Amino acid sequence: QVQLVESGGGLVQAGASLRLSCAASGSTFSSYNMGWFRQAPGKDREFVAGINWSGGSTYYADSVKDRFTISKDNAKNTGYLQMNSLKPEDTAVYYCGAESRYGGSWALGYDMDYWGKGTLVTVSS
Repeated sequence: QVQLVESGGGLVQAGASLRLSCAASGSTFSSYNMGWFRQAPGKDREFVAGINWSGGSTYYADSVKDRFTISKDNAKNTGYLQMNSLKPEDTAVYYCGAESRYGGSWALGYDMDYWGKGTLVTVSS
């Protein structure tokens, strides 16, 4: 079973960039697909981006396509979400999730099996 810890959130101005990290432990990270989700105040959690176990395939929500980039470094047991051109509507708690490499949620935007506790991103206008 994998444990996930997010980091890298903070307060930034609109147009800025942030890189979130998701450190994995307890299991071989290359055995898992990974996804990033977010939950804004008063809203449901929504899918942001997904990546397969090898890092070779990715999938994005339309709202972040061309601004965010998901990546995965299996040697470092760490996943990343590079966020550029941030907007106030990107303000949310960001969660990383993981599922078995045999799952398909990463490419469908469905919930994952394992979750971190989240990191807060606040974008001011």
